[in-house]
Amino acid sequence: MLNYTKAGIVALAAGLILAVSLAVVFLTRPPTVDPPHPTPPAVGVIPGPASTSLTRFTSEQELRDYLARAQSSSAGFGLKTMRALEAARAPSLGLDSLSGGETGAAPAPDRVSGTNVQVIGIDEPDILKTDGKTIFLSSPNYYYGWRGGPIPMMERFIEPMVDRVAPSIGIMPPQPKAGVKSIKAFPPADLKVLGSIDTTGDLLLTGSTLIVFQYNKVVGYSVADPAKPAESWAVDLKDNTQFVAARLNQGRLYIITRSSVNYGKPCPMVPLDIKGVPLSIPCTDIYHPAVVVPADVTYTVAAIDPASGESRGVISLVGSSQEAPVYMSTGALYVSYAYQGDQVAYFYNFLSEQGSLVPAWFMDRLAKLRGYDLSDEAKMTELTKLMERWQVSLSADERLKLENELANRLGDYSKAHSRELERTGIAKIRIPDLTVAATGSVPGRLLNQFALDEYQTNLRVATTVGESGFWGFGMGGRGESVSDVYVLGSDLRELGSVKDLGRGERIYSVRFMGDEGYVVTFRQVDPFYVLNLAQPTAPTLAGELKIPGFSSYLHPLAENRILGVGQEGGQVKLSIFDVSNPASPREAAKYLLDDYWSEVSSTHHAFLQDAKHGVFFLPGGKGGYIFSYQGDELKLVKAVSGLQARRALYLNDYLYVLGDDRIVVLSEQDWERVKELQF
Repeated sequence: MLNYTKAGIVALAAGLILAVSLAVVFLTRPPTVDPPHPTPPAVGVIPGPASTSLTRFTSEQELRDYLARAQSSSAGFGLKTMRALEAARAPSLGLDSLSGGETGAAPAPDRVSGTNVQVIGIDEPDILKTDGKTIFLSSPNYYYGWRGGPIPMMERFIEPMVDRVAPSIGIMPPQPKAGVKSIKAFPPADLKVLGSIDTTGDLLLTGSTLIVFQYNKVVGYSVADPAKPAESWAVDLKDNTQFVAARLNQGRLYIITRSSVNYGKPCPMVPLDIKGVPLSIPCTDIYHPAVVVPADVTYTVAAIDPASGESRGVISLVGSSQEAPVYMSTGALYVSYAYQGDQVAYFYNFLSEQGSLVPAWFMDRLAKLRGYDLSDEAKMTELTKLMERWQVSLSADERLKLENELANRLGDYSKAHSRELERTGIAKIRIPDLTVAATGSVPGRLLNQFALDEYQTNLRVATTVGESGFWGFGMGGRGESVSDVYVLGSDLRELGSVKDLGRGERIYSVRFMGDEGYVVTFRQVDPFYVLNLAQPTAPTLAGELKIPGFSSYLHPLAENRILGVGQEGGQVKLSIFDVSNPASPREAAKYLLDDYWSEVSSTHHAFLQDAKHGVFFLPGGKGGYIFSYQGDELKLVKAVSGLQARRALYLNDYLYVLGDDRIVVLSEQDWERVKELQF
């Protein structure tokens, strides 16, 4: 009989996840194919902001030509796609008037928390939603064997294995059944499960419609009677289409998907079926950047009426298949695409500054190669052959000297030119009509949605540059990583910038609020930067603070007070930053949890603040934690054990701590447990 151990199960699960991930990457890798436009732009050349416009293809052949050139651009750069909260506001929205729940029941509470989102009034999908009377909770399958913290399981591959093995070795607690539960929530004395939906996924709630984002479809359920949810519409994703993100803005649902390019017949493209009707997008309705960037997928933004499921508009653009954070303001959706520069041109420019390091004939051949209408991959192959031809003509002593000279000089060159090899283009899509309003670009790459922020018609963008470099024929030249913050006008042209933050480090968290921005970079210590963005054409670095550890999430607690959630020495670290004097920020309070993990570090939705009581909640690996932050003091007022805490919400003066298999209700007056419900 096989002797399974906890470590063995973890390793096996991890191996399966890795194998599936590699399989997905391999199976979705498109075949190599061939230039667009009457006057095609050079592949991979780093454009200025004015040359990153989006335009629609004029024919299927033009789309094919574009994809042929874009396909061979350097891999590893993807399409990356919400206004920061005001410093003094409570991040969880208090809803003054709510309806829903059972007719004839007690009135809805006056205070109801919403999902912690980036932009007030724009909802984001999460596993928890409430209308004040009913809680809707999505419970996915989780594996608890890894350090006590949950890992989302790939149901089709991991769960069957765990079901067979885990019961015999006793390393897992009983698992709740996956699905969406509707729970009568208010008053707490009436807490009970009303109904369920036999599916799982993130949720959005608007009126009496609950939207569930499943693996391959988006389904709207009528929850007018929460005890009997009824499917009312569905959007089905095609086999080659994946869900990216969604937003609920001004009564309209925006769904962003990406579809692998069908190189045999790239269009018309049909990424979705909306209520059973295929959404067919012709070639001439697909946008592309004027500069050729890596592209092997098509991104589609579909506007949906959440009540009826009817289509309210669509826009598509080509991009790359990496993850795509989405940023939405009240009037625009921002989609960005990262791309790499022409490495042959980069190497040519490098050698041009080195005097007589290489012979004239080599530079002549390299100049011709740079101008050829070839893919980056083909150019690098030719460059490698050219290097080999030159090196075999040298003596062993000369080759050894050349290798050292090239490596050292290229490293120095890269430090000064790192912004030339990576850039992020940004498309501003006007809503609700889904038209292209403007395009622009900045050097570097984005961390996540918080790296973008619209404020007073301008867009602030935080990037890290220098993590990529020139790599060829056995050597590499990478610049020293630094981080920049750019201010772009409404036309996405650069107005001003603050550069070279955190040399040798990268961005770990960003938050923009009003006229200020806050950036955390990390490698050895945690520099917390305060930026003065009041003058868009002349933003400045106002001050900085260096402390141990790092913050992976920044949250405005109150005026001039920023909370950082991160790690130090393998423990969850909480810091309150006093930014009342931007030139001299200070760590007003610090708390190290006897816990190594918090879901807040990976999703801001797990964080809850209740400004009325001056507290916030965060889940950890061992339970849930409620902290008071009043008087610049971090005080742990309540720890909730006995459940794998995932989220929390407040209804009036009750705090509900939710796990995958139970809910614990606390009174915010004395923090005593008043009710508990196990599923």
